[in-house]
Amino acid sequence: MAVRTRDARRGHRGRSTAGAVLGVLLLASACSAPRDTATGVTVQEVGATLDRRAAAVMGHDTDAYLAAIDPRAASFRAAQRTEMHNLADVPLESWAYEVRDVTDAGADRVIAEVELRYRIKGYDMASMSSSRTVELVRRGEGRTWYVAADRAADGAPEQLWQQGDVAVVRGTHSLVLGVGRRTAELRGIAATADRAVPAVTGSWPEPWAERVVVLVPGSVEDMAGLLDAPVSSYRGIAAVTTGEVGGGGRAPADRVIVNPQAYGMLGDFGQRVVLTHETTHVATRAHTSAATPVWLSEGFADRAAYRRESRTALEVAPELAEAVRAGDLPAHLPTDEDFGFGEDPARLSRAYEGGWMACELIARDWGEEELIAFYKAVGSRSERDGAVEQALHTVLGTTPQDFTARWRAYLRDRLG
Repeated sequence: MAVRTRDARRGHRGRSTAGAVLGVLLLASACSAPRDTATGVTVQEVGATLDRRAAAVMGHDTDAYLAAIDPRAASFRAAQRTEMHNLADVPLESWAYEVRDVTDAGADRVIAEVELRYRIKGYDMASMSSSRTVELVRRGEGRTWYVAADRAADGAPEQLWQQGDVAVVRGTHSLVLGVGRRTAELRGIAATADRAVPAVTGSWPEPWAERVVVLVPGSVEDMAGLLDAPVSSYRGIAAVTTGEVGGGGRAPADRVIVNPQAYGMLGDFGQRVVLTHETTHVATRAHTSAATPVWLSEGFADRAAYRRESRTALEVAPELAEAVRAGDLPAHLPTDEDFGFGEDPARLSRAYEGGWMACELIARDWGEEELIAFYKAVGSRSERDGAVEQALHTVLGTTPQDFTARWRAYLRDRLG
């Protein structure tokens, strides 16, 4: 079972920047071996057809790519020609298909469940993965198999090149891929991402790629398509980070996805905070696991984002300050549920601000190195039960009860 996170930033009332929202998706896939079908087609035959297709993508050979597509599927062939055009400028290092399962779909027709894996050259340390459902038909005297349809599998998102021609802007530490956006806008995002990367390295000394890939779709509707999520969930969010977590020490491929409308409404400070926050998730991904509570992952990302900014605690945590001054001091650290989308944006803001304050407390009372060690210790575990408690004991020499009490006192001191 893979655990995937979506780290998102949401604007809210009275703030010049955005808060952060993280949701967790648990995606399970079957591990059984693919089987041959009653039609007589073998997994190897399907794989060979897709291998030819993959070679054509890597060779930028549109004719070879179309040669693997059903000659009778005119509209699909036209759409595939467009996709190849849309992909032309994306710097691919690899593109390959893995056949997971093949089932009969009628005479000389099969449906294959396929995993597309690709890397962007110079940026991806591991492959991006996209689950696809591919329909194949057998034609002609040579009984040749052709691709007749290719779509995202149920629950899988779209890819950026399916939304339009991908424009590519290279920064010093960033690669920005956009569809339907002005070049000047993409260059501005690249410049901000280039500032974010060294800022994150200053907060996270563990080795990481020190590069970030940013996707900029044409609209929030397109953003939702890239996330396979309802549009309503992302209208007020400036950016999200997607990537597989696991705590295995090897950073997988991540993408920061920008909502151009919400991001564009932020000033320079807000945009800088947003992309530094999201880039922190990219840097820490290899040491983040199902054991990592949201308050820690989001709090650490916010701390990295605000660390070099001249903002007071009252400016960074206004909702929590208002609650503390009204006598509504939180009884415990924010739960994962506190970070969910809901009808109370102030509660959501207090959760993120509380996580930021918790990380600030650790850095002040135990030190920067201990904050890093604590994050890594929690993320090294595969399950939540006992992970935070153990790390509090072994790294910080404290207990959940003592830490919570110190956190509450810290809130009173800085926000009261």
